[in-house]
Amino acid sequence: MELRVTESTEDELSIEIAGEDHTFMNVLKGALLEHEDVSAATYDVNPEQSGGQTEPILTVKTDGSVDPLNALEEAAVDVREKTVSFREAFEAAA
Repeated sequence: MELRVTESTEDELSIEIAGEDHTFMNVLKGALLEHEDVSAATYDVNPEQSGGQTEPILTVKTDGSVDPLNALEEAAVDVREKTVSFREAFEAAA
């Protein structure tokens, strides 16, 4: 997975996440929106309407109380923890 910051301010971050699709992007967006300090999280994967964009771009906007990059890191940790919990529950049920 390659990441490239395309825009960054105190309360907003846009980052290209190469090689991912709706499946991962929806999970990450959902994890971001669970944080109270994140006011918006969206992504775009439509190259025809995005001037030739071929990789998804995630945009995170915070309320200013947290850096958007830190919010993204926290959301990624949440996704990893939920994945591990699911895997353990699945293996226990199998």
